[in-house]
Amino acid sequence: MHLLYTPKNLQPRRRNLGFTLIELLVVLAILTMLAGLVGPRVLSLLGGAKSKTAAVQIADLEKSLELFKLDVGRFPTTAEGLDALVNRPASANGWNGPYLKGSVPNDPWGRPYVFTSPTANGGVDIVSLGADGQPGGEGENADIHNTP
Repeated sequence: MHLLYTPKNLQPRRRNLGFTLIELLVVLAILTMLAGLVGPRVLSLLGGAKSKTAAVQIADLEKSLELFKLDVGRFPTTAEGLDALVNRPASANGWNGPYLKGSVPNDPWGRPYVFTSPTANGGVDIVSLGADGQPGGEGENADIHNTP
């Protein structure tokens, strides 16, 4: 029995093991377009989430300050600051804290909350200066207060 070898039989089989450069470029172009369309929407939602987080943290701080007032009979002074919720001030008789777990949180942008006590109405004011860290502003840069 005689086997015939033709040039077609001698050539190794070509296997499709990967993607071509054009296929990769098309996929990258599609991903870039998706990122361009979806990215800004996701980032705007992230900003809104930070503002809502600040509002929730301020409400929690306000509740902790109320507990401080029940025990001590007054709110911490501006000089004592929010740290009075974690560390006993020298002039706070009846302090039964700490009133927060851990330490006093920073706002979602990494800056400390601005605390004023007493205010004109005898209460407290807790403020996050927003994304820009400056008083005032609109949207993401707006200040977030515990008082309306």
